[in-house]
Amino acid sequence: MEGVLDGFAVVLEPGNLLYCLLGVVIGMLIGVLPGLGPAATIAILLPVTFGLEPVTAIIMLAGIFYGAQYGGTITSVLLRLPGEASSVVTVFDGHALARQGRAGTALGIAAIGSFVGGTVSIVALSLLAPFVASFALDFGPPEYTALALLGILLISTISQGGRIKALTAAALGLLLAVVGRDGFTSAERFTFDNLSLADGLDFVPIAMGLFGLGEILHNLEERHRAAPEPAPVHNVWPSVADLRQASGAIGRGGVLGFVLGVLPGGGAVMSSLAAYAVEKRRSKHPERFGHGAIEGVAAPETANNAAATSSFIPLLSLGIPANATMAVIFGALLIQGITPGPQLVTEHPELFWGVVNSMYIGNVLLLIMSIPLVGLFVRILRVRPAILAPITTLITLIGAYTVNNSVFDIGLVVAFGVLGYLMRKFGFDPGPLVLAFVLGSLLETSLRRSLLLFDGDPTGFLTRPISGTLLALFVLVALAPVARARLRKRDRIAG
Repeated sequence: MEGVLDGFAVVLEPGNLLYCLLGVVIGMLIGVLPGLGPAATIAILLPVTFGLEPVTAIIMLAGIFYGAQYGGTITSVLLRLPGEASSVVTVFDGHALARQGRAGTALGIAAIGSFVGGTVSIVALSLLAPFVASFALDFGPPEYTALALLGILLISTISQGGRIKALTAAALGLLLAVVGRDGFTSAERFTFDNLSLADGLDFVPIAMGLFGLGEILHNLEERHRAAPEPAPVHNVWPSVADLRQASGAIGRGGVLGFVLGVLPGGGAVMSSLAAYAVEKRRSKHPERFGHGAIEGVAAPETANNAAATSSFIPLLSLGIPANATMAVIFGALLIQGITPGPQLVTEHPELFWGVVNSMYIGNVLLLIMSIPLVGLFVRILRVRPAILAPITTLITLIGAYTVNNSVFDIGLVVAFGVLGYLMRKFGFDPGPLVLAFVLGSLLETSLRRSLLLFDGDPTGFLTRPISGTLLALFVLVALAPVARARLRKRDRIAG
């Protein structure tokens, strides 16, 4: 309890409060602008965090992440244009409600659901994250090896873009993670006698290239698309009947979003899809979905905000990023000289509880600001990409240079920007690449230390309860697609 109160004291400092407000406003703005996304924005802003205190920097970046979840709702409802991937499902019923003259109702339900989902998830985060961190103190190299393996597999199997493409991207990320000197033998690997590669690839230019420059290049292809007229917004607050009808969907979406947000590869996108599917399946009138069902807005919007918050649990308590945005925030913590993991709660309690409690404040700010700023955000959509893209590119390249004062890093940003553009163009999700790159170093180091502990005997992993359980889960996840394919084949033969 003392830590929670100290956390509120930290976040209520004027500077931290200001950056919390700045983060959620930027997040909402980024959510409204289609394509850029929180991962790209946070990657571009990483150099800005150098001059900030660690807790201030992470409060701002966290605000950008969960603020973007609601920003994407505005254009989904008014323009049938999802500003954020997690808002794609909201388009189906949100815009249908807008065409019926109920855009205000849809935005009001989305705001309430987002607030409830985020708040429930924050409470659970406050209760569970310290417990998870204390449990993780029992983790050694074998447990981290199994956890990293399971995380990479989950990311690859759940990610968008198809399983084969996700596995390919993850394999490339693992390959990039071994560039540089071997930590055990000091032998150089894939450096091509280039001294700039001797210490390995830096996370910042990879993230800024894939998510920043890559997204900009991909979005420029859409610059000739005509901007649709936004639907008019009238009465914002939903009626009592609407609230009663949406209450069950909000409750279920909050729980489902929290659970899926903790899992590697789950995140806001998967949570919103799952919540929508659950509501449609359990409805007595599923034909309403897609034609203005209020539950079709409430469930995914609650779930994606709950997932955005709960994804901080594995990052802060285990040092394992659950999605691409968490991987970028992981990099921001490392830049600040802080290693996320089980010791974070005890070694940096002001950061842990400050960030957690800032989410309470941030969600209240989002609820207060979300509706009054709708008109402003719709006007911002009128700014041509031809104007925004050069400014964003310049900021990205300058930021990449300031990290190490290295022209080589600018070259890396450009190279990974082209790679990110090609991946998006051909249907590859860059998320698995970045997550596998982050987890690759942990996997290699933990695996080799484990084999030293076990005298080279790989069966030693099965003799430890935690690592054995995690490896059993790994096998189940790996075999699940094969089992489903066989069941479908059997059903077709039987039919």
